[in-house]
Amino acid sequence: MAHQSDLIAQDIGAYLKAHEHKSLLRFITCGSVDDGKSTLIGRLLYESKMIFDDQLSALEQDSKKVGTRGGELDFALLVDGLAAEREQGITIDVAYRFFSTEKRKFIVADTPGHEQYTRNMVTGASTADLAVILIDARKGVLTQTRRHSFLVHLIGISRVVLAVNKMDLVGYSRETFERIVADYRAFAARIGLTDITAIPLSAAYGDNILAASPNMPWHAGPNLMQHLEDVPVTDAATGKPFRLPVQWVNRPNQDFRGFAGQIASGRVARGDRIRVLPSGRESEVARIVTAGGDLESAVAGQSVTLTLTSEVDVSRGDVIAAGSAPPQVASQFEATIVWMHEEPMLQGRAYLLKTGARTVTATITPVKHKINVNTLDELPAERLELNDIGVCELELDRGIPFDPYTENHTLGGFILIDRMSNSTVGAGLLNFALRRSQNVHWQALDVDKKVRARQKGQKACVLWLTGLSGAGKSTIANLIEKRLTAEGRHTYLLDGDNVRHGLNKDLGFTAQDRVENIRRVAEVSKLMVDAGLIVLVSFISPFRSERRMARELFQPGEFFEVFIDTPLAEAERRDVKGLYKKARRGELKNFTGIDSPYETPESPEIRIDTTAMDAAGAAERIIDRLQELKVIDT
Repeated sequence: MAHQSDLIAQDIGAYLKAHEHKSLLRFITCGSVDDGKSTLIGRLLYESKMIFDDQLSALEQDSKKVGTRGGELDFALLVDGLAAEREQGITIDVAYRFFSTEKRKFIVADTPGHEQYTRNMVTGASTADLAVILIDARKGVLTQTRRHSFLVHLIGISRVVLAVNKMDLVGYSRETFERIVADYRAFAARIGLTDITAIPLSAAYGDNILAASPNMPWHAGPNLMQHLEDVPVTDAATGKPFRLPVQWVNRPNQDFRGFAGQIASGRVARGDRIRVLPSGRESEVARIVTAGGDLESAVAGQSVTLTLTSEVDVSRGDVIAAGSAPPQVASQFEATIVWMHEEPMLQGRAYLLKTGARTVTATITPVKHKINVNTLDELPAERLELNDIGVCELELDRGIPFDPYTENHTLGGFILIDRMSNSTVGAGLLNFALRRSQNVHWQALDVDKKVRARQKGQKACVLWLTGLSGAGKSTIANLIEKRLTAEGRHTYLLDGDNVRHGLNKDLGFTAQDRVENIRRVAEVSKLMVDAGLIVLVSFISPFRSERRMARELFQPGEFFEVFIDTPLAEAERRDVKGLYKKARRGELKNFTGIDSPYETPESPEIRIDTTAMDAAGAAERIIDRLQELKVIDT
């Protein structure tokens, strides 16, 4: 590597000491496809002397083989490391690179420009202090430019460098540059981006990268490196109230119990009064422990272990906060969500929400609107598709400590995870808690589920019969209820068709309506189990996610999934209602088994093969199984 300081050769210890105390700027490059982001970063690495000799030799060889510049050095190849990236000439994944100058250290994230990989851009922007938004001088402001700018503002990056690249391809035209800057500033003002530094440059040839370009003497502003070195880096989190999300309860022996994590905001000192959320219990800081020894105080960004003066129940995912200024605790929110998955987000479906080290179940109820990134119009929507940005209401299964994202990125940011595949499907920002979550509380009742069930001499539970249309669910459920009623049991049968005449008559058969159909029935079933009843539910309920959501509403031993297993060909042969024939003719859309999927249960408590027994035999088999499970007495 070419020496960038004489100290490296003369006194490596002194160089490292000086390097240690340089400020650090994290920034991202973003924009549309082929705007030159990777080339720009490669040029910065090259000009800052951060390339080893063997890397330079490899770059020269790769430029001749797969480069896009006719044998000249293709600096994009320094960043695009994936084979697919080099073959297609685009960035797919986020590439992080470190470099430094005499003044400052930098970590830069090269984020994809292609719309398909917008989700990766969000990942790269989440920790950045500044965004370099590139625009191809030939194309001007594009949709993806607007989308990335909107996301930059949404994530909380306030400083933007507008890098109008490839000026060499427009003859270094001042008029072209000023027109693009005017267009961009007009859009940026509408979304709240005001701290914008516009720089005309050519990443391929180094114009305005490290020095003023003789090709653009009309540009009186800074070059790119000059601006990156001089832009102020302030840690706004330090001046905010103390927050420490607990990552780990450290208990190496019976004499030590500490709570480890990275301080998200504020400062803490020995003797400070703290509050643990969501429990609300208070204590004082006894010690601030680090690998290098105890500290008197610590600030945002430091990883520490706190011990407290009293025995307080603290678990992973809790938040230790300033006693005088704790965060709120709520379970219902308005949130802004960026959807990152090919499968759409459906309102009413439950997802896992992870914020910090805490994971809870979140239901989208409802989508309020999505945002058109070109016009910034708020459009009505029932679901979000890949790369959509929308404002939604979230309902969690328990309260969490939080600050709005605008005040604290750690406590206000979250990701959504699909509960079946464990894929990250969305990223979001908590805007505020809904007032109803603060006003509505559980009312303690003296007569509970156990008392009601004991009064009826039975164990309350739900039998959830699922299977294709025509499998025989309703017939079998009806026979089970007749048998149980004859034995003096207290039951209720919720049938899919019957419920759609009343409670769910406003729902159709789209994916989101099917989700809401099952959500409502699951909640009604829970109320009936609370009343001490044996509840029979006969619904196709095609999605595993919703059946799992229903199961999680109940205590262990209260929910029994009964899979009425009938092959599609057999169900279609029966076709008592003629629905399959209509679906085959295209008269019924979203019909399960034809043009809408049925996800078979993975581990039901009871499986009935209707090709091997009739409805009466199936009902007897289910009742026998319930007796084996001690749900009903023999």
